[in-house]
Amino acid sequence: QVQLVESGGALVQPGGSLRLSCTTYGVIFPSYNIGWYRQAPGNQRELVATVYLDGRATYADSVKGRFTMSRDNAKNTAYLQMNSLKSEDTAVYYCNRPGEQIWQWGQGTPVTVSS
Repeated sequence: QVQLVESGGALVQPGGSLRLSCTTYGVIFPSYNIGWYRQAPGNQRELVATVYLDGRATYADSVKGRFTMSRDNAKNTAYLQMNSLKSEDTAVYYCNRPGEQIWQWGQGTPVTVSS
C-alpha cells in the first residue's frame, strides 16, 4: 500500500522561504518521477514541479525561478525549496506521481503566506 507523507508547511511572511518534504512508503521511489501539487481554496489542484528519475526538474511558470525541487532516493523523499514566497503561493501542497497514474493522495501540508 502506497503512503505519501508531506510535511514542512507553515505560516510565513511574503518574501520568506520554506522547504517541504514528501516521504513515500510502499513504493520503489527511485523508479518514479515525482510531482509537487498545490490546491488553493476554491481552485483546482495544480502541478507546480516535477523531478524526474535523473534528478532533472521542471516547473510551472508561476513558480519558476523561485522553487527548486529535488529528490533523495536513499531517503525515499522529495523536497520543494520555496523562496521569495508570495501570497498567491498560499495553498495545501501535495506530492504524487505526475500525470494520470496517481497514487492515493496524502494529507498534504498547508502553506500560508501572509504578513
